[in-house]
Amino acid sequence: MLALAELLNNLETELKHTIIERQLINPLMIGIRTGGVWIAEIMHARLAIPEPLGLLDISFYRDDFSQIGVHPNVKPSHLPHNIEGRDIILIDDVFYTGRTIRAALNEIFDYGRPRQVVLAALIERDGKQIPIAPDCVGTRLVLNAGQRIKLTGPQPLAIVIEHKTL
Repeated sequence: MLALAELLNNLETELKHTIIERQLINPLMIGIRTGGVWIAEIMHARLAIPEPLGLLDISFYRDDFSQIGVHPNVKPSHLPHNIEGRDIILIDDVFYTGRTIRAALNEIFDYGRPRQVVLAALIERDGKQIPIAPDCVGTRLVLNAGQRIKLTGPQPLAIVIEHKTL
């Protein structure tokens, strides 16, 4: 089983290193709803980022409406009006195909053109479909064909590996 505390510590260490290495100046941290926001809240506090946490709901930017349908519980995104030239740390819970991140980047760029975006995910799993990859991860996993992983929470925050049943 995956130890959540260890994954959070790994992600925090990688983020600290990346902030220094890429010389992020007063970064804006943005969490992708829902699980990415939960992880971003923890990382935001641990890294003592002074700027308020940004929240992103990518529902209207998704490319898979025909497969999943439109979710009626869409929540608003909360980002500063001007992100032009800003350093952004974008947080998601599980990086899988890359499509969520593509949608998140599209929405972010509607607000302005950031100087750079650092992508962080608690878990990166196999199955990438778009040439996007996280800069920082808590862990990397290879799952069997019938498995999927998700974060549940926020209280208690937990990682669940589910098996598809036929």
